[in-house]
Amino acid sequence: MKLSSRSRYGFRAILELAIDYGKGPLQIKTIAEREDISNKYLEQLISLLKSSGLVRSVRGPHGGYELTRPPAEVKLDDIFMTLEGPPISVECLEHPEHCPRCMDCVTRQVWAKMQSAMMGVLESLTLQDLVDKAKQGDSSDHYQI
Repeated sequence: MKLSSRSRYGFRAILELAIDYGKGPLQIKTIAEREDISNKYLEQLISLLKSSGLVRSVRGPHGGYELTRPPAEVKLDDIFMTLEGPPISVECLEHPEHCPRCMDCVTRQVWAKMQSAMMGVLESLTLQDLVDKAKQGDSSDHYQI
């Protein structure tokens, strides 16, 4: 499975918001410069995160975007599902009625186990875990995972 740029960049963008949580909103321009993401593409990603309720916009001269909840309350699976959707795209996992072999298929069991393992990792981590990890690896104001 290959993650899309939407997920890779989206996670980097929301991590920037998590790192600066409580310091006020961040402008798209600031996030784009820190993460080397085009403003236009970042606007699309932030729009997805905003529509899911993970991010909100703040109007005004010092406006921008911020998390709607503390980083410790934002699980990575919520972000992933917003940006990417289900981790394993196999029709039989979502709609078993589409395949007559579904109940006896050994490979379907493998796909289900893979999906469960991946979601287990994402469900076990929060944005705060990433913030803590980022701060351990870099003492400047700009962190990367």
